[in-house]
Amino acid sequence: MPGKAKPKTKKAKGASRASKPGKPATKPNPAAKAGGKGKAVRLLAGGNPQVAKAEGDAPVQAYIAAIPGWKRDVAKRLDALIMRNAPDARKAVKWNSPFYGMEGQGWFASLHVFTNYVKVTFFRGTSLRPVPPGGTHKDGRWVDVHEDDLDEAQMAKWVKQAAALPGWGTS
Repeated sequence: MPGKAKPKTKKAKGASRASKPGKPATKPNPAAKAGGKGKAVRLLAGGNPQVAKAEGDAPVQAYIAAIPGWKRDVAKRLDALIMRNAPDARKAVKWNSPFYGMEGQGWFASLHVFTNYVKVTFFRGTSLRPVPPGGTHKDGRWVDVHEDDLDEAQMAKWVKQAAALPGWGTS
């Protein structure tokens, strides 16, 4: 009959959306608890932790603590390097990624975990010298950091330059 709605089917209780084709499976990382609240952090594609959007160091540290394997050590080193070279930087987790910015200037960098590397994005990367190697975005450039290839001296130079530039978004 025209205009008659099809009956809705209910999803079986406990069915996972990961069972749907094209949806990446997520799994909990029991070793990491979101913000110390006792709830396991879910790992998304590539081991990227799903941490609630929030301002401050605590959510960034929860994100880093939830990263699996060697990528956690790389992220710890990157976080420390950023704060050594931009000590007044503020932190937040947005879009399941730590962001670093300067008050009144916006965000200058972010981290994101992928299967084989940790990506460091500089939002005004085309203004850095030398320009970081990754990217086709108008202004942004990035560096893929693998287990043993963090060039701390070069990264420190980029962080200092990026923190001094107007950033992305508003602080």
